[in-house]
Amino acid sequence: MSNKEQQAQFSAAQARAASAVGCQRVVLPSGLTVLCRTMPGYSSVHAIYATAFGSIHRQFVLDGKPVSLPAGTAHFLEHKMCETPKGDSFSFYAKTGASANAFTSYDRTCYIFSATQKIDENLDILLGLVGKPWFTKATIAKEQGIIGQEIKMYDDSPDWRLLNALFRCLYTDHPLRDDIAGTTDSIATLTPQMLYNCTKAFYAPSNMVLSVAGKITLEQAVEACKRNGLYRARTTHEVKWDIPVEEGPIPRKGATFTMPVNKPCFGVAYREPPLAQGDLKRELLLDMLGDLVVGGLTKLYRKLYDEALVNPEFSGDFIAVRGACAVAFTGESDTPREVAAMLQQEIERLRTEGIDPEVFLLVKNQMYGELLGDVETVDDAAEEAAAACLKGRTLADEIAALAELTVEDANALMKTALREENRAYVQIDPQ
Repeated sequence: MSNKEQQAQFSAAQARAASAVGCQRVVLPSGLTVLCRTMPGYSSVHAIYATAFGSIHRQFVLDGKPVSLPAGTAHFLEHKMCETPKGDSFSFYAKTGASANAFTSYDRTCYIFSATQKIDENLDILLGLVGKPWFTKATIAKEQGIIGQEIKMYDDSPDWRLLNALFRCLYTDHPLRDDIAGTTDSIATLTPQMLYNCTKAFYAPSNMVLSVAGKITLEQAVEACKRNGLYRARTTHEVKWDIPVEEGPIPRKGATFTMPVNKPCFGVAYREPPLAQGDLKRELLLDMLGDLVVGGLTKLYRKLYDEALVNPEFSGDFIAVRGACAVAFTGESDTPREVAAMLQQEIERLRTEGIDPEVFLLVKNQMYGELLGDVETVDDAAEEAAAACLKGRTLADEIAALAELTVEDANALMKTALREENRAYVQIDPQ
């Protein structure tokens, strides 16, 4: 079978899959989007209540008044939203037998539970805690000490320090350069009013999504919203938010520091133009670049691994948020600068000679399998549907867009991406 025939079969299979992974969706009068993937034969339920508010949301205008936040605000608020006058929400979940969690990323905050029983009660806990913010100076002061310890833990993580150092090289002002948890000094400036401003601006139902999967129905999820005052229409606050795009040369070409690591850790990152709104095609191609350049299917990876120049964790990844986009390659090596040079040589070769069509198809198949795998487990089905919704699309949209990608598209991207002038290099040496 020719490569063209394989591509045609693959595209047809993806189109069929895209039509099969959709979940039920309804937008309530309040503006809240509710997603449900009912999964017959499963005994558990996974629910995620998410808002498009993360660490990069630092400057906005609320009802005509400018609001400025210190680094770490979204993460701090995540902790505080789990606390109520009657106790910590995790203690409520413990009584129902549910497993609960919460996390903050650069562009969203998510509250989660998984359970096999008392689903309605757990939904009430989830929707109730997020919908009723409660902040005082005393409780904020207590949390500042707790999160201060968490920040120190992140400071001991070479992977986290490496990534943060790369972003600080690539950006002068964009909040991507600041740690998601902030610093002990930045969170020390938080006040109850700052946190209430955040909930008014970004915890409105119209900025949030409730996504559930497993042994549950859409009607059950909507009824939970009604019980918790999230159904009826409400007056919304006017919010204006954006982040200017940084242009010109990157502020720093590199950095080196020491930590208690066994061998040098290094990272090479490239600042790319931010994604245009809805440009799913370019987003998917950028996501593929790491595997196309140094993935386990490439000749470069095999050479580096066979010659023991890198460990198996050496890989490429990318991140895209409002106003920023970057592709990063990270790993460990006894000869990190040699590996970085080989990486750049391979990028220039691919730019001139093109990407191997067979490698492209294999990487595309791999990504396709990962997308399908996301809808076969209750936790991934709920969380990936929520993530896609907050970006203004569905998992079916992602699969359909992936089906249309060609090696010619990837080669066109290589002509402009991963430019050496936009590259930063960071190295962590053993102490």
